[in-house]
Amino acid sequence: MPDDEPTPVHIPPLGWVLAALRACLLIVLLLSGLAVLLILRVIERPAFGLRRPITPYITQAVCRLTFVILQMRYRTEGQPMTESGAVVANHASWLDIFTLNARKRIYFVSKSEVAGWPGIGTLARAVGTVFITRDRSQARAQTALFEERLLAGHKLLFFPEGTSTDGMRILPFKSTLFAALLTPSLRDSLHVQALTVIYTAPPGQDPRFYGWWGDMDFGPHMLKVLAAWRQGSVRVVFHPPVRAADFADRKALAKHLEAQARSGMPPERQHL
Repeated sequence: MPDDEPTPVHIPPLGWVLAALRACLLIVLLLSGLAVLLILRVIERPAFGLRRPITPYITQAVCRLTFVILQMRYRTEGQPMTESGAVVANHASWLDIFTLNARKRIYFVSKSEVAGWPGIGTLARAVGTVFITRDRSQARAQTALFEERLLAGHKLLFFPEGTSTDGMRILPFKSTLFAALLTPSLRDSLHVQALTVIYTAPPGQDPRFYGWWGDMDFGPHMLKVLAAWRQGSVRVVFHPPVRAADFADRKALAKHLEAQARSGMPPERQHL
């Protein structure tokens, strides 16, 4: 993965106006969606417990409308799996949260630090994100949490690369989290689906325009996206799901899913 960051984009006066307008619309959308979700969750939680048959539709609607506000083209290929299980995808941008929620009812697996982030942490908790730590002493408790959520019918999504990239490549998948999918209580019934997320930059911009990686600051990157007069697009490829039981161990499962995700990238990006 390259260390250099894209050249800073100059934002003209009209770009600042557009960014402010889009930011206001997104804030209204997110707060309205959160309010509706929390109200419905009051009814949903006592009636269904861990299961969430209603509120994920609110999350999907908000994420789809986000791309309408950004005026960013969004399309998918393939079909989300109907079987119970987990989902894995490459990770290129903070936009992945909206990209992946817009089409599929999923629950993200995220590092525990995110729960404490102002605003974002609140939203993440509200939509059912699973928070994990990198502490090995917590591995057994985290595996039990995964089992509980998966057995409740939740489709958990995590990023096996372990970090975000510039969107031009897919890093080797780390196999650690796959161990939780191969426990005796899950492996025979569990399926896993690989997704490929491909961003295309606005005309004339750096191909890595939507990529957010390394030490890049969130604020300037979001501002750049909000201020773009002409937007690019994002495409999500859903690959055929596989049975966890068909693989000898977590490393074999991770390697297969990595190959699937990589195959969905444009040819010029597959070998970077």
